[in-house]
Amino acid sequence: MEKNEEMKMKSSESQVMDGSDIMKLVGNERVFSNFVDHKFQELDTDQDGKLSVKELQPAVADIGVALGLPAQGSSPESDHIYSEVLQEFTHGKQEKVSKTEFKEVLSDILLGMAAGLKRDPIVLLRMDGEDLLEFVKSPAFEPETLSLYSELELPDGSLKDYIIKTFEKLTVDQGMPPASDSWVMSNVVEPVVESCIGASNEQPVTQETFLAEFKKVAESAAQCLKEQPVIVAHSENTFDGSGIKRLLSNKFELDKTLDSALKTIPRDKHGKISKEYLRVALDVLAPSAGLPPVGAVDQMDNVIKEVCKMLDADDGKMVKEEEFKKLLTEILGSMMLQLEGNPVSVSTNSVVHEPLASASTLLQPPPNSEM
Repeated sequence: MEKNEEMKMKSSESQVMDGSDIMKLVGNERVFSNFVDHKFQELDTDQDGKLSVKELQPAVADIGVALGLPAQGSSPESDHIYSEVLQEFTHGKQEKVSKTEFKEVLSDILLGMAAGLKRDPIVLLRMDGEDLLEFVKSPAFEPETLSLYSELELPDGSLKDYIIKTFEKLTVDQGMPPASDSWVMSNVVEPVVESCIGASNEQPVTQETFLAEFKKVAESAAQCLKEQPVIVAHSENTFDGSGIKRLLSNKFELDKTLDSALKTIPRDKHGKISKEYLRVALDVLAPSAGLPPVGAVDQMDNVIKEVCKMLDADDGKMVKEEEFKKLLTEILGSMMLQLEGNPVSVSTNSVVHEPLASASTLLQPPPNSEM
């Protein structure tokens, strides 16, 4: 009975984003049309019935937030994705976008996001200190904490240094939001360490002293989280090549995906394409192959780098469209084999700093619309 109650409590503190709300929005033609009318009117500041590149920027920024990207200008990789989203709307050349075009592209983008969330749901965890306190009081606390302590190499480290470094190694499973986040460090970890340890610079730090002091600080951190809970977005992905295999086994779907990926890629006057655009094309078809965006996962970028080197895909030569497609298919095939042998698993935890309801206005339907 107690276990069931505990499970209910924990489930009530988490929210799963699996794309179902997006599917519901796009699937209801009346509601979605109303939603598009509202967004279009909001963006069309000069009221000429079309959206300029400048007027599209807030929508592009909102899509970035909904995708979990950092703000524009933060990194070349994310800026590349923002640029691709804008090109989806303008088809790489148009200066103005009609409402019909805006609706079509927005529908495609939202459905792509929903498919991604269905495949790899994001769980939003409300961390209020209860799980951390439970960990501190559990039999696992002492062995796990001492194991983390033994991994630290701080020859001249003070007690404070040891405690902060151990907090950085705690995970959401132990009830701690990532201390690598600057907000968590400056609003949770540093204040509780300061209030419990003060200016203590005790050296050397014995195992017994560390364990006793860390327990006190962790209990204070749990209290701090109770007063100001932290929302953490948690996702786990395993890239094992199965998504690529599904795509390669369906010739019709593969041909359609390749055509779509090549739509915005420039060609020379003879219709040839530079191999430099292989990664761009790979990025466009990534969702269809169950892959992350290029630049999003280091281990996956290393797989792409190895495969491209093996197939001489980085020599920058100009090739005919059919050869470009053949090479892209070979890259996917080689990646599939590598991932089947050595799957890449990625677990991410990131602190959500804005209230969930206002993080992105993209998916907020207009007033009076019923889903």
